[in-house]
Amino acid sequence: MTSVIEVRGLHYRYDDGTTALNGVDFRLEVGESVALMGPNGSGKTTFVLHLNGLLTGEGKVEVCGLTLEKKHLAAIRRKVGMVFQNSDEQLFMPTVIEDVAFGLRNAGTDPEAAATRARMALEAAGMPPAAASRAPYHLSAGEKKRVAIAGVLAMDPEILVLDEPTTFLDPPAQRSLAAWLAQLPQAKLIVTHNIRFAAAICNRAVFFQEGRIAAEGPVLEVAERFDWDFTPD
Repeated sequence: MTSVIEVRGLHYRYDDGTTALNGVDFRLEVGESVALMGPNGSGKTTFVLHLNGLLTGEGKVEVCGLTLEKKHLAAIRRKVGMVFQNSDEQLFMPTVIEDVAFGLRNAGTDPEAAATRARMALEAAGMPPAAASRAPYHLSAGEKKRVAIAGVLAMDPEILVLDEPTTFLDPPAQRSLAAWLAQLPQAKLIVTHNIRFAAAICNRAVFFQEGRIAAEGPVLEVAERFDWDFTPD
């Protein structure tokens, strides 16, 4: 298979001296979906922030054949679509259509073409046409998540990175989001504590501990190995 992400020996230390990543090796193949699991503070989010240059550590990071360095940043950021945990951090324009088209407009796309692609992305996200003119703060949490992802998809990335996508979503919204994400063709990295959600989408999981990948394999097997699902006694 062809890899879209290849990481070797990645180390990162924060300014206060905290070691966040301590030699991470990782590959993501074309069309593959992988769950990133592990305790809070184990390095998961720090790791994904390296994939489009928001953080830069020591080691090798290669995205779609491009080495992560300054001259490739713009191209890499077009290939890696990042969806943050809190949708309100990504939705800031007066209307939904303006939010979804923002990245395209910022990249210099013709306004009419940007609006057309934004509407197509909203339709793909399962949002009704009438939602385009709504204010994002009037949307439900599930709708906000879909609009945030639509804004990323409008840029036509090759890789989707989602940080805790089920935060603030009720179970029906989680099921709906999982079904939609599972059918998207992009390779996906999903940072999550939600084992059932991960199992519905991901081919495999990797488990972070103290800045390293401690294990990888099928989602449910990794979760069982680390007792990482909530099961009432």
